[in-house]
Amino acid sequence: MSAVIVAILGAESTGKTSLALALAEQISALTGLRCVAVPELLRGWCEREGRTPRPEEQAGIAAAQTAAIDAAALDHDVVLCDTTALMTAIYSDYIFGDRSLIESGQTFHRRCDLTLLTALDIDWEADGLQREGPHVRPPIDALIRQALMDGAVAWSMVSGMGQARVDAALDAITPVLPAAPKPGLFTRLAERQAAQPEWRWTCDCDVPECEHAAMTGPPP
Repeated sequence: MSAVIVAILGAESTGKTSLALALAEQISALTGLRCVAVPELLRGWCEREGRTPRPEEQAGIAAAQTAAIDAAALDHDVVLCDTTALMTAIYSDYIFGDRSLIESGQTFHRRCDLTLLTALDIDWEADGLQREGPHVRPPIDALIRQALMDGAVAWSMVSGMGQARVDAALDAITPVLPAAPKPGLFTRLAERQAAQPEWRWTCDCDVPECEHAAMTGPPP
């Protein structure tokens, strides 16, 4: 059985790392499946080198990220990816104007079982050399969406605070999980869905501001 690969994308400081770790822990506890969160290699690279990458170093970092994910998939049932090579490609485009890594990043996502995109609804926090600042989050978010749409990659939006954010991700992930030794997650999901209101406001547009409005209150 091949591993289920869940890719988590998002602008900086949108909770990708904490979400990946929480999902790996909770899915494992609730289902008995072997889960792992593959960390963002760029963080360790920047700490080791004491700087951010140069343009010619981006391809190697992207390739190493994909290799780490593929290695984890060999001996786990579910792999949660705390970023992917596509994020390296996005920043190469944004910072250096280099789009050469976009296509390979899109190709990786087309073989993932699910792509999650973290919303911009949590506060920005400084964390290491790779963080630019809160001003880069909207343009990076827009570039991610464009790359996914151009690559014909579907995604699910994840928003909310704390456990609500994790629950939103679990709602999206549960349908793609393999048969589990323990059915706990599926029972929990069914109970949560049964408790939802009968109506739900949905929107087919792809405007971040519209999503943010939906998070903060009912539609006008």
